[in-house]
Amino acid sequence: MQIGPTIIEETFAEAFGMRYARLIVTAHDDYWLDAAIREFTGYSSSVIACDAETGVDQRLLPADTPDGRPGASLLVFGFSTDALAKAIPNRTGQCLMTCPTTAVYDGLPEAEERIPLGKHIRFFGDGFQKSKQVAGRRYWRVPVMDGEFLIEDKLGVRKGVAGGNLIVQAASLEAALAAVRRGTAAIDALPGVITPFPGGVARSGSKVGSRYKAIKASTADAYCPTLRGRVETQLRDNVSAALEIVIDGVDEATVGRAMSAAMRAMAGEGVIAIGAGNYGGKLGKFHFRLHELLASA
Repeated sequence: MQIGPTIIEETFAEAFGMRYARLIVTAHDDYWLDAAIREFTGYSSSVIACDAETGVDQRLLPADTPDGRPGASLLVFGFSTDALAKAIPNRTGQCLMTCPTTAVYDGLPEAEERIPLGKHIRFFGDGFQKSKQVAGRRYWRVPVMDGEFLIEDKLGVRKGVAGGNLIVQAASLEAALAAVRRGTAAIDALPGVITPFPGGVARSGSKVGSRYKAIKASTADAYCPTLRGRVETQLRDNVSAALEIVIDGVDEATVGRAMSAAMRAMAGEGVIAIGAGNYGGKLGKFHFRLHELLASA
């Protein structure tokens, strides 16, 4: 299968079931909202080493936020509910409460599974914190130096899908960079998905295991241009650079739509092939077959 000059390889991406939460963060204006987002989503590219995978789901207009201020929906993915219960309060306390003017709300109020958030953060108030219940939802008002930090007591958690991916092979680094920027822009326009790596892109795609016993994952040598001739390469002729986009989403269908949109956006001049990474179907229960995604779009 081809889209213009770009070959779409007959392969599949292998993804995993994970848990996710959604935070609605608001602030006085876009400057402070951006500052809060940068802090909260920092160092969260992969749960191989990070406590969570995070990213911006959507920007929200004041009319669409609980307090009528600029806001954003943030998605946070972890391997378990317990992992999220540790990572999210820690990031919230360090990155959101510290940022001037912010407030934090639950973005999944209907979810049955719940984890504590403000219930933990409130203790920073040193006994001066106050609780308020509105429409069956409990909030905490924690005194801080610019007034009060408003935070919801608990967060909803649901099952999600993480690790959908696409690997771009291009004739030049410039063509690869341009392609992944088109791809991540197409994904950013869709609700319910994030691309947690820097700029949405991983240059250091990985394989499971290593010749070093203590290392769980190591470089995807089959896609490294400098290792041609030393390993069994997956790179096509005339490829100078390969880059990977990793996608986490609220469900299987959402990740599939994002992958399809990204493939169509990335295909073009200088992009020789688009494929995906998998482990032979043995590790992840969700298999996204590239040809099927395009055919059903």
